[in-house]
Amino acid sequence: MAILAAYMVPHPPMIVPQIGKGSEKQITKTIRAYETVADEIAALKPETIIISSPHSILYADYFHISPGKSAAGDFGRFGASEVSFRETYDAELRERICRIAKEKDFPAGTLGERDGNLDHGTMVPLYFIEQKYRDFQLIRIGLSGLSLADHYVLGQIIRQAVEETGRRTVYVASGDLSHKLQEYGPYGFAAEGPEYDRKIMDVCSRGAFGEMLDFEESFCDKAAECGHRSFVIMAGTLDGLEVQAKELSHEDVTGVGYGICTFRPGDAKEERRFLEQWRKKQAEALQTRRENEDSYVRLARETIEKYIARREKNTVPGWAPAEMTERKAGVFVSIHKEGRLRGCIGTILPVRRSVAEEIICNAVSAATGDPRFDPVRPEELDKLEINVDVLSTPERIESRDELDVKRYGVIVSSGSRRGLLLPDLDGIDTVDEQIDIARKKGGISPGDNITMERFEVIRHT
Repeated sequence: MAILAAYMVPHPPMIVPQIGKGSEKQITKTIRAYETVADEIAALKPETIIISSPHSILYADYFHISPGKSAAGDFGRFGASEVSFRETYDAELRERICRIAKEKDFPAGTLGERDGNLDHGTMVPLYFIEQKYRDFQLIRIGLSGLSLADHYVLGQIIRQAVEETGRRTVYVASGDLSHKLQEYGPYGFAAEGPEYDRKIMDVCSRGAFGEMLDFEESFCDKAAECGHRSFVIMAGTLDGLEVQAKELSHEDVTGVGYGICTFRPGDAKEERRFLEQWRKKQAEALQTRRENEDSYVRLARETIEKYIARREKNTVPGWAPAEMTERKAGVFVSIHKEGRLRGCIGTILPVRRSVAEEIICNAVSAATGDPRFDPVRPEELDKLEINVDVLSTPERIESRDELDVKRYGVIVSSGSRRGLLLPDLDGIDTVDEQIDIARKKGGISPGDNITMERFEVIRHT
């Protein structure tokens, strides 16, 4: 038995009358669409409802699936503690999901629960569903900081578990759209906000799930979207199936986007294996980049591959040009995988005999020693994008007016603390953002006295 149906829904607490106290009338279309979703679920009579929520427990590198036999929650933090829930978890299906994830060495499971209470991203959908239907068990899944492709894979794992257990299952992807649609909204306005809403509603109304994987991280961040990863997990549960998609509503009256779509799966359809197609396209693009990469990136890549695959330390090769072997400079090596940073380590000033030796040392450190990430694994090597930035000598500046985010990187110092940010990074558009991030990286508080330096880079990609 495959997934019976899937739904994309928002979770504004104000939509619950006991919380909204009349303000929910602003989003009447959303309420009516939610009631339609509840009617459909009641008609399907699922044994299990799976809800993915951005407000459940979230880890950077792990998908948390709520453990235990049951969970409870209420809207007390929104002034309506009388609206409460107690749900029974589907332990058998949950354990099957976890087992498949373990077999695939995929980072998902029940570890690390910090708070067992139901979150509002889960309770808002339940509020509407339980007006019409209650005879089901629940599975609650959090999102992660992993790539969109990884979220899609989790959806595929969920689908496999559903089919193996034969559960009649409905998937609910909880998530608001952009939070930056109006100046009067709680998060203000960004041009990317309305653009995100337009794009995601177009994609979902057509059931064109493969296009979800092409949303750039920096674009999603600027739009302050909430539910994209939730929607991608949902898409993964429907991979390889014909889908009847229908948009029920889309509203933007509070400065936050609320969209509701329904998805009914049909027969298997090979051309809808979107992750497979996306990975093929990514592999082709990566191969093209590898064929055109210069000697700086080639040295970094060869160093990483030798060390990760065989634990061999690289030496300066005979083919390295004189500009790498006879020159000294600070070097940063950055690694990306499927559009997300996978590691970045560098030196502001040269500490080795040549740029080539700087690249070799920093490439290994970026792959294995960045404290923000686990070491790169051998199976990841053919998915890595590598950049090498060679730095000019930093120069002291007196004012932020001497900075340009596209041209100059910045070093912010306060006493012994120092933070650096490279130039021309996705999602960094202003000098103020650049300085603020560099300050945070150095552990420098906003009120501390600072000095600044700027530098230029030659970026090899």
